[in-house]
Amino acid sequence: MAKKESYAVIGIGQFGAAICESLVAAGQEVLAIDTNPEVVNELAGTVMRAIIADAQDEDALRELDIGHFDHVYISIGKNVEASIMATLIAKDLGVSDIICRAENVNHARVLERVGADLVVRPEHDIAKRLVFRQLNPSMVDYVTLSRETTLAEIDINNPKFYGKTLDELDFRNKFRVNVIIIVSEDEEINQMPQADDVIRPHDKITVVGNINDIKRLNSIVQEHK
Repeated sequence: MAKKESYAVIGIGQFGAAICESLVAAGQEVLAIDTNPEVVNELAGTVMRAIIADAQDEDALRELDIGHFDHVYISIGKNVEASIMATLIAKDLGVSDIICRAENVNHARVLERVGADLVVRPEHDIAKRLVFRQLNPSMVDYVTLSRETTLAEIDINNPKFYGKTLDELDFRNKFRVNVIIIVSEDEEINQMPQADDVIRPHDKITVVGNINDIKRLNSIVQEHK
């Protein structure tokens, strides 16, 4: 179970509702906020609290003590102005972690400038991940940590890697990535791999590094026929 923290989700469209559902499933406390009474009523029996309120109303958010929530998701739909104002108000009220949904790249830039700590574009991000997975079939999954750093899980399908230690493979110097987890074919997880740990057939490794270096490694660890 993840550490229990407090979350507010502002704007309960499809994305906001999915966020609420995932947080509740993880045992987290969620305050859902929307201007639509029907949406709020639907969530009333699911989340900790569901409130009808306008996120552009600073007094309303202050009354809800929004500044004391650990995380605030702002997932207002196509009302770009409302999402920007809600972000500004939340930041002014002291929210330390604001995650926003953006409609397009310009919207994302404005949200970042007014205080969003993380901006997501769900449809855009999903499309990128689908294409990336098709173009890099042996890369199981990846997460962009920053503009320079990516975390990725890669299948090791190249027999030339089998039976060798991390020290022998020297991922850091040869590929400019760090191996932080090894998962065996039978799902045994090594969360603190050491230099003398051995790569076995069809292990998955989680690496951290630049995306271009990870892509180069990914192409090499694919099975050579």
